[in-house]
Formats: sequence, C-alpha cells, structure tokens
Amino acid sequence: MNQDSQPSDPIHDVATVERQIAAPPERIFDLLADPTRHQEIDGSGTVRGSADGSQRLALGSKFGMSMHAGFGYSMANTVVEFEENRRIAWQTRPTMALVGLLVGGRIWRYELVPQDGGTLVRESWDIRQEKVPLSVRPLRGRTIQSMTKTLERIASRVET
Repeated sequence: MNQDSQPSDPIHDVATVERQIAAPPERIFDLLADPTRHQEIDGSGTVRGSADGSQRLALGSKFGMSMHAGFGYSMANTVVEFEENRRIAWQTRPTMALVGLLVGGRIWRYELVPQDGGTLVRESWDIRQEKVPLSVRPLRGRTIQSMTKTLERIASRVET
C-alpha cells in the first residue's frame, strides 16, 4: 500500500514501452544522463528546460525541470536508480505545495539492454509511489503515446 492506503493496481501502475535503437548503450545513456537535453527528447511536449547549473546525473542527483501542461510549473527530480550505461530512473515531485497534495512520486525509468546491432531501450512510467495514484492513472494511455514518441526522439538523436 502507498502513503494514502490506496491499493496498488499492478496492471495500471507501471506502463512500459520499448524500442530497438541502432546505437550503443553508452551513447543513449549519455543523452539520458544529461538533463539539459531532456527537452529535446520529451515526447509529451511538457518539458521546457532544466534548471540552470544542471550537471550529468548520478545516483542521488537532484535536478529541476520547468514544465508546461496547460500552465507552467516546475518539478524537482531525484535520481533513484543508476547503473552506468544500463539503467537510470528519477522520481518527480512538484515544487508547488498545492499540486503536491495530489501528485508526486512517480518514477521515470530507462533500461538499456545491449543487442546485436544496437540497444533495446525500455522506458517505464511507474506510479506505485505516486502520492495519489488514482489521480494520474487516467493519464496512462496518453503517457504510453508520449513515451513512444520519446523513444523515437532518442533514436533520432543517437542513431548513426
């Protein structure tokens, strides 16, 4: 159970898309670990930019993102999983206290699996630690579409 004692819904609480990308995992990971480039790969169109002074991510790194989805807001992110060239994940929390009453805690995860001719890239939207999962579950379908676009954008940036 999460903080609000809502039961987890394993079918709807983790959404995953994957794509074979013709590039080595190191090239893809370098793109993902650079928060200043997240705007160019974001398939949702909501990421507007990273906070000034953003650096290459590592386990425990904290980084901010300016966002826009009908209105401007910002998110504070913490890298919660990190295995160089294989896996990176960050947990997001809104910086506005009022918004934080309903949302915050989802994890964006990227897993890279070396394959012949490239890398299998798997992106996941994990809301099992979301403040109120019920408030974001309806976004699942749109999120899957956005993640698919994100993987397309990653491929366009790293494939040779």
